[in-house]
Amino acid sequence: MARAALLQMTSGIDPEANASAIVAAIREAGAGGAQMLFTPEMSGLIDRKRERAAAKIVSEAEDRVLAAAREAASREGIWVHLGSLAVRPCEAADAEARSGGRYANRAFVIDATGDIRARYDKIHMFDVDLAGGESWRESNAYAPGERTVTVETPLGLLGLAICYDVRFPALFEALGRARCDVIAIPAAFTVPTGKAHWHLLQRARAVEASAFVLSAAQVGTHEDGRETYGHSLAVDPWGDVLLDLGGERAGLGFVDLDHARIAEVRAQLPSLANRRAIAK
Repeated sequence: MARAALLQMTSGIDPEANASAIVAAIREAGAGGAQMLFTPEMSGLIDRKRERAAAKIVSEAEDRVLAAAREAASREGIWVHLGSLAVRPCEAADAEARSGGRYANRAFVIDATGDIRARYDKIHMFDVDLAGGESWRESNAYAPGERTVTVETPLGLLGLAICYDVRFPALFEALGRARCDVIAIPAAFTVPTGKAHWHLLQRARAVEASAFVLSAAQVGTHEDGRETYGHSLAVDPWGDVLLDLGGERAGLGFVDLDHARIAEVRAQLPSLANRRAIAK
């Protein structure tokens, strides 16, 4: 049995304030016996005003939210999955040219010593026009990632995804083939799409991968005026919802994961073993 904690946030335009909330949650999660804490997409900054946000988006080495999370993870002896941060790429000149000067929407897995064990850049960009009038062009500011990522953690083999990725089955087929025990899908879902599809998609991804799905989410009205759906979820491999933090407020929730459940479900419905390639 392993214990995870999910942090539901209403991140704002001040990275220092968001870092303080994350550090407090790491402390609370550790005190509550969690081996790993999960935070939402864009934990460090939510600001749709790009000129104002630009001054606060920095490289990994300069990011105070990342540094604070690493320090707290080491201090409390707990793993942390930062659902994502907006970071400025600086690995190499060719990477910068390839991204066209855009940022990365990047997840981090931090171990109990504060070391970064894995990074994942969101692959699918949220470029949509919703019926209610909301319009989003994530690809204007962020360069998409190009590869799937898995990492061994105290919860087992963890597969990484971010928000809009949940709508693209090929990514989760790849994570299923890797035999992930847990898949993280941190999010900042809009309210209209959340009401329509959030629970449906999370449960579907858990069932098709025969894995636990942990989805820490943003919630409520943010300082920049946007609204997010909340309902941070933990779903078991059968598709049963183990934890739902609701759509009203930020907070921390705990869930116990019984890894025997993974083997039980995969024995009852061996869809991963029965999967066949389909000719084009």
